[in-house]
Order: sequence, then C-alpha cells, then structure tokens
Amino acid sequence: MKLRIETSSIDTLTIRLFDTIDEANMPWLRAAASKLREQFGDHLIDLVPSYTTLMLHYDMQEMTDSQACERVQRALAHLETAPPPQPGRLHEVPVWYHPSVGPDLLRLARQTGLTPEQVAIRHCSREYQVFTLGFAPGFAYMGLVEEALAIPRLATPRRSVPTGSVGIAERQTAIYPLVSPGGWNLLGRTPVALFDRTREGYSLLQPGDRVRFIRVEQPEFILLGGDDTPMEPLL
Repeated sequence: MKLRIETSSIDTLTIRLFDTIDEANMPWLRAAASKLREQFGDHLIDLVPSYTTLMLHYDMQEMTDSQACERVQRALAHLETAPPPQPGRLHEVPVWYHPSVGPDLLRLARQTGLTPEQVAIRHCSREYQVFTLGFAPGFAYMGLVEEALAIPRLATPRRSVPTGSVGIAERQTAIYPLVSPGGWNLLGRTPVALFDRTREGYSLLQPGDRVRFIRVEQPEFILLGGDDTPMEPLL
C-alpha cells in the first residue's frame, strides 16, 4: 500500500492506496475511511470508497487544499501498522435463476460448456465483496466472479432492465436496484429491495459488506415478493 493524494477539484481529494483491484484492499480502505472521518469531523461533507481509492469531499470554507492534504497524511500516517477491521455485514440474497428473468443465462451456459443449473450453482458458490456503489442508487459493484463465469458486457445495452435483476460483467456481479438501462449479462432476479429512502444510508449494501447468493425456485421467489414477469431475450 502506497499513499498518494490527488486534487480532484477545489474541494475534493482522491486518496489512492492501491494500484490494482483486490478483495484484500477493502479492509484497509474501510480502516482509512474510519480514520479520515475522525480527523475531518464536521468538516467532512462526503467520503466515498472505491476499488483502490477514497474520494474525500471537505468543507472548503473551513480549510485550504494544503490543510486538507495535511489532515489526510496525519490520519493515515500509521495505517500500515493498524490491524484490519472486522469485515462488513454478510447478506444472503435469494435469486431465482431462470431464462425468463435471466435472458443471458442460456448464452453464458453455452459459452462456458456448463448447464444453466451449473452456472447458477457456481455463481452461488462464493461470497462477493462489495467494492463500491455507483451508476444508480443502491447499485453495488461486487466481485470477484470466478474466471470461468467472466463474460464481457453486452455490446448494446438494454433500454430497460427490471428491478432485482442479477448480472455479470467481466469478473464483477451486481443487482439492479431500480428499473434502468443496463449492459450486464442477466442470470436471474432477486426479490430483495436494494434501495429504500426510509433506510439509514438508503442502500442495503455498503462498501465492505459481503454477499452470498442463495438459489431459490420460482414458488419461493414469488412468496418472497418477487416479480416473475418475463423478459425478452436479446436477438
């Protein structure tokens, strides 16, 4: 880990700790975020962790850019010797894997030489780290998907992806929290609500959390409140 501080705007710093994406980065990014919140206190406007960096938005009426950089250096001076914090919450997310709600499932099965059931089983076989939130409210970028299931984004994104759709893009997996356009390969759908304005923090998933997908069949999916309205496959 090597600390680098970059000025992104007149009141925003990008704090770079790593150069490559790795699941082992997140405990250190969480530890850094905790120390920065303590150091900046009420002068912190926002702090957003990502794969290798943290974006820090501070109150420019209370400090200059150089003063903000000094605070960052003080906060993280001894981070290397700090023990990593406990991992974030583990969420078990039920998913109905089926071509009617996961229109790319059959194509991924063909490309990997697996059956659709085997694709689902392997997608459920590991815990995924939540790296960062973005694209849409509550949209969590998670990884790392095993290499055998890695598949590029769609060349032409769909105009509308239903809420709860579970997809893969390269070695990342994600759940669409709201109806939106999207180019991820869809394998199934979950009934779990990812974004709720009445929830503290709004998003169910937060950076540092872990997710394990649980395979369910259609009756249980519906019982849990899932919408089984089918999607049209891409031509």
